[in-house]
Amino acid sequence: MSSSATSTARSAASRLEDNPALRVAARTGYAVNGLLHLLIGGIALGVAFGSGGEADQSGALSGLASTPGGTFLLWVVTLGLWALGLFQLLETVLVQGADKDAWADRAKEAGKAIAYLAIGFSAFSVAQGGGSSSSGQTQSLTAKLVESPGGVVLVVILGLGVLAVGVYFVIKGARGKFLDDITAPAGRTGRIVTVLGQVGYIAKGVAIGIVGVLFCVAAFTSDASEATGLDGALKSLAELPFGVVLLVVVALGLLAYGVYCFARARFARL
Repeated sequence: MSSSATSTARSAASRLEDNPALRVAARTGYAVNGLLHLLIGGIALGVAFGSGGEADQSGALSGLASTPGGTFLLWVVTLGLWALGLFQLLETVLVQGADKDAWADRAKEAGKAIAYLAIGFSAFSVAQGGGSSSSGQTQSLTAKLVESPGGVVLVVILGLGVLAVGVYFVIKGARGKFLDDITAPAGRTGRIVTVLGQVGYIAKGVAIGIVGVLFCVAAFTSDASEATGLDGALKSLAELPFGVVLLVVVALGLLAYGVYCFARARFARL
């Protein structure tokens, strides 16, 4: 793409990003993302104490659909996450530079956009009366990859990539880098938001990291059933020594992340 075309694209992206309606919708996206994490954390907490349920996005969306006004809420979730995904795509376009750091930033913003848009489409499917198990979809995809030429290597790469994302979340939480994303308020409120972010990011990172490990296990054992997504990752914690305690800690951390997302909806730097 020529420099003039690139400049035109960035100018158009900047104007669209400055649209007040899109910014409000994007903040709504952070809020509904928080709601989903509260539901996932609640399901995981229930699993720790013997209840059933899928502790992932599909379980959260299905639970939301079963509540009074659930269809309306699912449409709010859908539109909010799509708006947030669009906003992240615009952020991808607006990254300047051609060095390694610039391309890393583009990849990061694009990854966020894809994640938000994908969850939004899941919410759309449930709102339309459809929906399926995230764990089942993950196992099906992994099985197809493992059976294809070079598929084991692809699954290992996928697992290591997911593990890297988990490590990124842990580091971002531990170092407080998430504060770069928000304008933290002063005083007690700011301290509470900081603690919620630290605990939430670390817990989510641990959960995502386990998902990555399970992908690698599925590849090395050629057993797609090992790749069970977030639900399987959280439930696998309960099988470890002191696993119930670990699962409770991670579940509480996901609840903290959900509350932090509500704070981010208010204080995000857009």
